[in-house]
Amino acid sequence: MDIRLRLEETADYRLVEELTREAFWGMNRPSCDEHLLVHKLRKIPAFVPELDFVAEVEGKIVGNIMYSRAKVVDETGAEHEVLTFGPISVLPEYQGKGIGKALLERTIAEARRLGYRAIVFYGHPDYYPRVGFRRAAEFNITAASGRSPDALMAMPLYDGELDDISGRFYEDSVFQIDPKEAAEFDKGFPAKEMRVMEPIDILLEKLAAPAQNAFRERGIKELAALTRYSGREIASWSGIDETAKALINETLVEYGYHAKVFDV
Repeated sequence: MDIRLRLEETADYRLVEELTREAFWGMNRPSCDEHLLVHKLRKIPAFVPELDFVAEVEGKIVGNIMYSRAKVVDETGAEHEVLTFGPISVLPEYQGKGIGKALLERTIAEARRLGYRAIVFYGHPDYYPRVGFRRAAEFNITAASGRSPDALMAMPLYDGELDDISGRFYEDSVFQIDPKEAAEFDKGFPAKEMRVMEPIDILLEKLAAPAQNAFRERGIKELAALTRYSGREIASWSGIDETAKALINETLVEYGYHAKVFDV
């Protein structure tokens, strides 16, 4: 497949919002708000247009990635600028064909050329380590709350660039989307049926009691919520044995989610 990467242009804005909506609709909740995030990102001072790339296949825009400036605040209150990316979107029918990886590799190289020191972001904790990202906790970087989820990842763009940075990660407030604003914005797009999210009970009914308790203790209500956790995190929960791991992945795949990577 011939993938052409180029910077987004003004004429692409609506198409990119539409493809973002298609890419994220029903992924982790019944609808999505990422297309509104794309719409708003372009207007904020933290937006980095030099890293706003689209992917084309046979002249059709099928993917997009956006970056913005963020910061890590250390214990003294000093702020250290980093990049963050997202959304990264690929039309569903083009997923799994290397388009997302191509967008990442191109923009990481470009960010390095532009002189940025590091990237910190939230993403799928079982996927992004394959393309060079590591848990942010390994660099002593936590979420703004002080927690260290595996979904928070980082990559220094030059050797040692995160060695002297530690603290809490903050992205722009634009990432805090108002659900009412998102619903109103979505009215400007063709009507789309909301996804019925699968309850976690469809997994729990297959598991032994200790494994069931691991999910209940964390208040997990929907199967989609497992996308926030890495295989490493889930495997560390009390009650999760090899049988439970196999049943978790069997159920995730059955309902269209990616299997967890447990052997890390």
